[in-house]
Amino acid sequence: MSPPKPAPRPDRVSLWRYFQLFRQDILSAQPARLYRAKMAEFRTPFFRSYFCNTPELVDLVLRQRPRDFPKSDRIREGLAPLLRNSVFVTNGETWARQRRIIDPAFEGGKLHHSFPDMWQAGRNCVNRLAKNTSESLDIEPETSHVAADVIFRTLFSIPIEDKTAARVFESFRAHQNSAPVVNLAALLPLPRWLPRPHSRKTLQTARVIRQLIETLTRRRAEAIRAGTAPDDLATKIMTMEDPQTGTRLSTGEMVDQVAIFFLAGHETSASALAWALYLLATHPEWQERVAIEAATLPDTGAAPPMGVLKQLKISRAVFREAMRLYPPVPMFVREATCPETFREREVKPGSQIVISPWHLHRHEGLWENPDGFDPARWETENGKTCARSAYIPFSAGARVCPGAGFAMAEGVLILSMILQRFRLEAHCDRIPEPAAQLTVRSRNGIWLTLSPRQ
Repeated sequence: MSPPKPAPRPDRVSLWRYFQLFRQDILSAQPARLYRAKMAEFRTPFFRSYFCNTPELVDLVLRQRPRDFPKSDRIREGLAPLLRNSVFVTNGETWARQRRIIDPAFEGGKLHHSFPDMWQAGRNCVNRLAKNTSESLDIEPETSHVAADVIFRTLFSIPIEDKTAARVFESFRAHQNSAPVVNLAALLPLPRWLPRPHSRKTLQTARVIRQLIETLTRRRAEAIRAGTAPDDLATKIMTMEDPQTGTRLSTGEMVDQVAIFFLAGHETSASALAWALYLLATHPEWQERVAIEAATLPDTGAAPPMGVLKQLKISRAVFREAMRLYPPVPMFVREATCPETFREREVKPGSQIVISPWHLHRHEGLWENPDGFDPARWETENGKTCARSAYIPFSAGARVCPGAGFAMAEGVLILSMILQRFRLEAHCDRIPEPAAQLTVRSRNGIWLTLSPRQ
């Protein structure tokens, strides 16, 4: 039986019905033909969207000419209360300067500084889970908790138990529940001067989160001036000068970046880890293979050398497969800035260019057994080919996620640490229903039973 995926909508629906479906879940709002199509065009009275679903078009937009296809402001509208001018939504020189400052902190050679924090967050996670064995639990809040713990430890050297960190975490959960993926301004051509409609709850939770993050940022700035700041990601980023302008991020700019680090580094990691655990629970043979491999990890004491990650090849294959089936960010939206011709169709400036990892990762013309869970595919010729051309869970090209290596290390490590300690069992009567708001989560939770391994 294939892992669950949303039922697609009928091929033709009214524009109003499409908007309703889109606000509820962007995955089930799409027609089934997108799992086969190389390209599709969607027309509304206000704009046109071109769904690019071939490796060639994806490569053109993301890798070859990213400046000609900047981030669409339509997606920015819904995220603006929290993210403001973060690197996730900016374009042009503003984005380039932000990346020149941020990228060095996430370079591969520096990841080993964060590894002990990932290890300790994972240890705390399995200890919390040990208190809930033999009982059915929704694993998504647990993966959210450990992912948030990793972020706070690696960014600000504080655990999730810290009062400010805990308040940010709880406020973010409330914000996610109140903020739809599509804001009305993203669907209508409203003038720039007109205030954007956001719910009171969305604005309130965003304000609380940003105030709390600003408190942490100002404390760190004081510690940097006093020479007492720890050598963590926040310190690296706040002390990094743009090599071209010699400027650093201001406090407000740093708050914007921390907000997206929390969204990208916490929410996406939590999503991927939850789905990976579910997939292992429903595929016992792969679960046992990961557990046997994970037994090589120490189960007590301080963090081992980061080199242990090289031993976790099966866990890595499972985590990659989980992100293929359930990419945390299901769609990227760009905007054409000049006239284009895609597959003999004219694309006018201002058109929305949609690239969907969800559909590309399950494309029936590219992948063998596209809807099946098969971590072994990465060693096949088809898997290797698609990995290079049709696998983009972290985007690709200039705008690839700077924390991609960080996220892979975190996910593989914590997945292994959990399987080292517990057996997982899924519930046949509580099959998760994938839905996408900010990320791909389950509409009804991911319910598992954990039992200790002897």
